[in-house]
Amino acid sequence: MTNDTMRALAVTAALAGLSLAGCATGGEMEMTHPTVILKTDLGNIRIELYSDRAPVSTENFLTYVDGGFYDGLIFHRVIPGFMIQTGGYETDMQEREVTAGAIVNESDNGLRNLKGTVAMARMQPPHSARSQFYVNLVDNARLDYGARPDGWGYAVFGHVIEGMDVVGKIANSATGTTGMYRDVPLVSIIIKSARRADDVVVTPATSESSD
Repeated sequence: MTNDTMRALAVTAALAGLSLAGCATGGEMEMTHPTVILKTDLGNIRIELYSDRAPVSTENFLTYVDGGFYDGLIFHRVIPGFMIQTGGYETDMQEREVTAGAIVNESDNGLRNLKGTVAMARMQPPHSARSQFYVNLVDNARLDYGARPDGWGYAVFGHVIEGMDVVGKIANSATGTTGMYRDVPLVSIIIKSARRADDVVVTPATSESSD
């Protein structure tokens, strides 16, 4: 089965499960976007997920959230003026074993790596994202679909709607090298818990776009 077929099937399945909340003005259907609260050592970060534009990435992220996978993990890569990354390592920089396979790359969904957006981290192969994600500290156009030699970018699937001050505190943490890893905060910043929060009601027109 090709990646395009996998993506089409996953998108169809995910969109079929979207929750509709009635009609908005102009005849557009409103829908709910799930949100997740990350409770960290430095405060809470609330993330709205674009379940309509990035259904595969959203479902993958929520599977890890619901399984408690992110609890106890750290922000292991912090680069001021770029991004903060988490979702893979414990306080001793041991990588936590993931519970699911890699997902298809949704970077072609029209969402851009703008300041405050949340995207899937991955290795060089485009369809290699698993549990790790990052928050953009600035607009990072070079991470968008079409900006890289192979065409594939890094898939945005949400954005921070509360707690950008906390994101800023994390970004300002002193960092150093731990073993083979660079840009590691010298004092661990731990995700105490990651849990679903109240959904937000939106119309498709309010989603982040490439316009």
